[in-house]
Amino acid sequence: MVTFPVHIHTKLYSPNQHVHIYEPEVYGLSNQTVQHQINRKIQTTLSRLLRDQGLGQPGLQEMVGSFEIKTNERNMLSLVLSVYSFTGGAHGNTVIHSLTFDTTTGRQYQLKDLFKPNSDYVTKISDMIRLQIKERDLPVFEPFKSIKPDQDFYIADKSLVITFPLYDLLPYVYGIPYFPISVYSLQDIVNEEGPLGVMMG
Repeated sequence: MVTFPVHIHTKLYSPNQHVHIYEPEVYGLSNQTVQHQINRKIQTTLSRLLRDQGLGQPGLQEMVGSFEIKTNERNMLSLVLSVYSFTGGAHGNTVIHSLTFDTTTGRQYQLKDLFKPNSDYVTKISDMIRLQIKERDLPVFEPFKSIKPDQDFYIADKSLVITFPLYDLLPYVYGIPYFPISVYSLQDIVNEEGPLGVMMG
């Protein structure tokens, strides 16, 4: 069966000259319920990020919301929402949140859904990140221990990319930490019916 990427257009919300929010919207799906479900989740997630970053609060000098599509194939959509805000001081702050959907059902995947039940994915991924930190000589604030079971992630090509908040692991100058992990290095624990299994197929 041939599958096609979903259609996405950009909506701009700019209540004043200092705020520019670019929001992705899925359109053209044959199942309107699924389309609404995906768009609703995108909207609620973006609204939370904007609120957390101080939209509408005094002192906000600049805010830019944007997004990146990381995967849009094989009935899977993985994207990253990003919000930058500046309230004065040395520099602004950026937060991101990733969302991964099955575009036939509208299901949103959590990290645990990518792996077989009872597989110790947390330990395996944490070990791989620890090795990357060493290989890339990253100056972490303290020795890395573990990801969270619901750690933020996105899927790009044939990689699972684990992300951390700004300041969580590294100094500001390093930006948001990203750790790409090849799906093939995880294949023994991958849920073959989930997004990573689809990408390996």
